[in-house]
Amino acid sequence: MKIAQISPYDFAYHGGVQTHIANLAYELKRRGNEITILAPCSKSQPVTSVDGSEFISFGRSIPIPVGGSIARISPLIWGDRKLKIILEQGNFDIIHIHEPFVPVISFMALNMAKVPVVAIFHAYNESKTVGYNFWKPFLLKSSRNMVAKIAVSEPAKKYISKFFAGRYDVIPNGVDIKFFSKSRAYPSFFDRKSVNLLFVGRINESRKGLKWLIGAYSILKWRNSNIKLVVVGGGVPDAETYRIMGERCLDDIVFTGPVSDDELAGYYQHADVFCAPNTGKESFGFIIIESMASSTPIVASDIPGFNSVMENNVQGLLVQPKNEIALANAINKMIEDPAMRIRFGINGRNTARLYSWDKVVDRILGVYESSLMLDKTRTFDSKVY
Repeated sequence: MKIAQISPYDFAYHGGVQTHIANLAYELKRRGNEITILAPCSKSQPVTSVDGSEFISFGRSIPIPVGGSIARISPLIWGDRKLKIILEQGNFDIIHIHEPFVPVISFMALNMAKVPVVAIFHAYNESKTVGYNFWKPFLLKSSRNMVAKIAVSEPAKKYISKFFAGRYDVIPNGVDIKFFSKSRAYPSFFDRKSVNLLFVGRINESRKGLKWLIGAYSILKWRNSNIKLVVVGGGVPDAETYRIMGERCLDDIVFTGPVSDDELAGYYQHADVFCAPNTGKESFGFIIIESMASSTPIVASDIPGFNSVMENNVQGLLVQPKNEIALANAINKMIEDPAMRIRFGINGRNTARLYSWDKVVDRILGVYESSLMLDKTRTFDSKVY
């Protein structure tokens, strides 16, 4: 099959959707399919391929604050002619659109498509979304062009179903089991004589919950002197985080900044406890399954995107979000019980196999094939562009 993967998010920046698309494209290509990725990309040097798949850039992005996070999407509304030509001349069998209602390229593609559209929804938000409600009549018309709809998790399905009812296949994000299984060098920032705690995420996004982990770490330091917190990810801590660190004299926390995928896998593999103190608005626990694939025990917030992929006292411990005392107590249990850490790590590894890319791609290909069959019985609406 010839498949177009279309995303509104900038491929110059690391993110869950971008990672999902790159891995999906790689696995689909490995099975003999031809893949073209269309998305914004703000890199100074032109990008023409991603892991062997053709990449076509649609402008640079601008940062837009959304629910405690930063979405980087392109406002390139004048790219409609370019997109129309690519879709018409590409002879695609399937157009797979990620977040089809997000402007600009995804939504334009949804309205231009002349072949079956498979739409996938990644987002989750506990609060109401004014944009969906305001634009709902217009979006409903466009949604008729979707032959199939996928949600990456039950929380994502629940969220989008509030605005657009219908049938959704729940197909999770995948994880590269082999990649996270490779033996990695011991990270230089870890200490072999300490219990190493790991945080992974963009540290300037409040919903990642770093300040709550730092608060918990300050409590733990009174109980255990041989612990170390390593923070992996881009961005700069906010003023509140700096205040906590200053007031509680926390001068031993290591901020690595962005790291390569190989380095990240090493941090996961050698961490004693992985900490995910996120406060909410996570549709899927990407970092949770990566940690599980690395056989690393987890302490995480009990939020929908996380408790849908891990269970309390099975792969780790789930705690109330925004509660540094509960977080500290859970981490302390792990510190004091090495056997518990081993047990959770083994359970996590077994769970991660359910999310292997082989299994995920099998299901997505099944959706593609059924969409091609359904396409023979339907017509597409007239397009907006």
